[in-house]
Amino acid sequence: MSPRFSTLIAFLKARLSRKGYLGLHLTLGAFLLIGATWLFGLSAEDVVTGESLTLLDVRFSAWLHAHHQQSLIRAMLVITHLHSMAAVSVLTITFALYLFRRRHRYWLITLLLTVFGGMILNVVLKNIFHRARPHFDDPILTFSSYGFPSGHTMAATCFYGVVAAFAIWKIRAWPKRVLAVTLAAFMVLLVGFSRIYLGAHYLSDVLGATMEGLAWLTLCFDGGQHNLAHAPSREPSDGVS
Repeated sequence: MSPRFSTLIAFLKARLSRKGYLGLHLTLGAFLLIGATWLFGLSAEDVVTGESLTLLDVRFSAWLHAHHQQSLIRAMLVITHLHSMAAVSVLTITFALYLFRRRHRYWLITLLLTVFGGMILNVVLKNIFHRARPHFDDPILTFSSYGFPSGHTMAATCFYGVVAAFAIWKIRAWPKRVLAVTLAAFMVLLVGFSRIYLGAHYLSDVLGATMEGLAWLTLCFDGGQHNLAHAPSREPSDGVS
């Protein structure tokens, strides 16, 4: 085997290794960052150029609005209010206090940077794209701000993403890890759907916010993983196994 080929094999093995910061973790993070950013770019391009996704936006929002049910409206209002910027900020600060008391300083920094940094990023993007929100003659909610990408969905993606990642780090049992990720994904989907159902956003606003949140979440984790890798070894999992 030639030295050049051996070097390539060694490089690939190192990128797929479970040990070390520059191994499998960084590889998966890079793929997720690139993929989420690419998908966000596709949705943003359709929003700017008025391509097929925006046509689906109008049809889907109109169909949901025409099939509203009062009981579901009340449920979606509860979900959306519980995930406003103020509410997510309270959830973040509460979780941050827990991390501070347990001396998980790297997770604390990652949480605050991801959620509050993500909120700022979302405001910047809204003011870049200037997309109007859905308009109905009998709206449930009215807004004066721009729609793309959805701030509620972005904040939920960042917050629940950190919670799920922390659960994976803290819990040893794989079924419970899968459950944590599933619940986090479900909450993000529920928040996103509530925004579309209530006429606050189009489908592409929610999809773009989810991809934006995943990209930002991955960037924050990859940026802080080097410090986390040098943190003390995993603490007892509070009896969770």
